[in-house]
Amino acid sequence: MKVRIVASSSNGNRNLQYASSYVVNNSICIDAGSLGTSGTPADQASIRHIFLTHCHMDHVASLPAFLENAFDPTREPISVYGSAEALDGLQRHVFNGVIWPDFVKITIAGHPLVKLVAIEEEVPLQIGPLTILPVAVHHVVPTRGYIVTDRTATVVFGADSGPTERIWQLGRTKPGPIAVFLEACFPDEMSSLATVSGHLTPTMFAGEVRKIPEASNIIATHIKASFRDRVVEELTDLEIPGLVIGVAEHDYSFGETA
Repeated sequence: MKVRIVASSSNGNRNLQYASSYVVNNSICIDAGSLGTSGTPADQASIRHIFLTHCHMDHVASLPAFLENAFDPTREPISVYGSAEALDGLQRHVFNGVIWPDFVKITIAGHPLVKLVAIEEEVPLQIGPLTILPVAVHHVVPTRGYIVTDRTATVVFGADSGPTERIWQLGRTKPGPIAVFLEACFPDEMSSLATVSGHLTPTMFAGEVRKIPEASNIIATHIKASFRDRVVEELTDLEIPGLVIGVAEHDYSFGETA
């Protein structure tokens, strides 16, 4: 299985992650914060399935552009998966005819631009060789992390979340090696803000890692750009086994493709 963190900065420092998108096997994407502004329309068109963790702007900002870029009337419409709450928020606050045209209702020559698919918590979906399991995590709005397996490896996308339990319980039951993309938004001195906003600091990050036995790869992501240097320094000082700091536009490979 291959995962790429989609770049969201164009100022020369591509490791500044202003928005979130993770492409898996060049066919599905977890969130669409930066997907629609990355690469060419032809590059984007290979992705036909978007799984939303939640509908905060840094996770959906480029979705309208992506749907325009990747639309192909000769293929099935792009499917956007999310909880009922996320899809409702997308419909009411983005595709509402004010912020953006209603892509859910609009068709081109009879072909819909997008299909919204409601997911059920802990009910897996099969996309080609990938099994995607949505799991509720702890954020300020209803949010789903995802456990993605291909029978040779497991990748856990922790999403925006403070300390949580269920996704790690389920992750331990999946085939290894296990890799985790886990947020570390704020430095430790901002732990009060992290707690009320449903995010992690480095010390809280280390606490989550202790819930993941034998995880061979821990990739720290979604570090707030303003605090990146401080958060990276604090994470490094913790000497967490298997930890790497996420790099945009790098292919991470796990399992048989590694």
